[in-house]
Amino acid sequence: MGQLLWIASYPKSGSTWARAFLHNYIRAADRPHDINDLTALTTGESAAARFAPHDPRPASQYSVADVQRLRPIVHREMAQARPGITFVKTHNALLVVEGVQTITREVTAGCLYILRDPRDVAVSFSRHLGLSLDQTIAFMANPEAATGGTDHTVYVRLATWSAHVHFWTRRPHPGLHVMRYEDMLADPLRVFGHLVRFLGEAPEPGRLARAVDFSDFAVLRAQEAAHGFVEQPAQSAEPFFRVGQAGQWRAVLSPAQVARIERDHGAVMQRFGYL
Repeated sequence: MGQLLWIASYPKSGSTWARAFLHNYIRAADRPHDINDLTALTTGESAAARFAPHDPRPASQYSVADVQRLRPIVHREMAQARPGITFVKTHNALLVVEGVQTITREVTAGCLYILRDPRDVAVSFSRHLGLSLDQTIAFMANPEAATGGTDHTVYVRLATWSAHVHFWTRRPHPGLHVMRYEDMLADPLRVFGHLVRFLGEAPEPGRLARAVDFSDFAVLRAQEAAHGFVEQPAQSAEPFFRVGQAGQWRAVLSPAQVARIERDHGAVMQRFGYL
């Protein structure tokens, strides 16, 4: 049986960008990998189709307890599907919900955790959710915050932004690799090179540079403009790959909104250099 390497993040923090890089680096192709084929090497754990063989009802009828009861079964099936490592995207916080861990440790090899300044997350996530900035800021501070629960995606427990980051990163260990979105922007060759080393390889300079170029935000945005993006939520009127910048919050958030985010998440923000 194989094991799962989680690509974990709070939403709108850069996990899709990291997945694009992994595809371009591992495949070593001579053209950018199709963003609508990101399941070729990476997959997700919250698709309702993974749960349907164990409960044929529409997934919107599942209770949280139903999802949590089935989640370890789904994780074990994903690990059994292929030998070696399977990359799995998750937005779940690392918590116990309904008496069950959101992440099944027995089939876990490690985690790539990606975080982003929560002030920028709020701006991007509000457009993604189709909510106002104030609603999104309140959502990010809600310990019970969750997404999913539809016929397409099962329950995903986010908790607060602070709790999400804290519980995934509080115990540094060799199987955990943490990347900041802002560092990915500022020095992608260095940051993605460290990621390749975390995966057990010495990065090949030409291959690394090509993969960075092929997963550049402008390339991803152009692909979405030409062909759409299958992972774009229906409620969002904005492109998925919208701006790809750090510090956009300065021109968007009011002083009161900034103060609320910094009050809600200041301790974790300070730990990771955002204050």
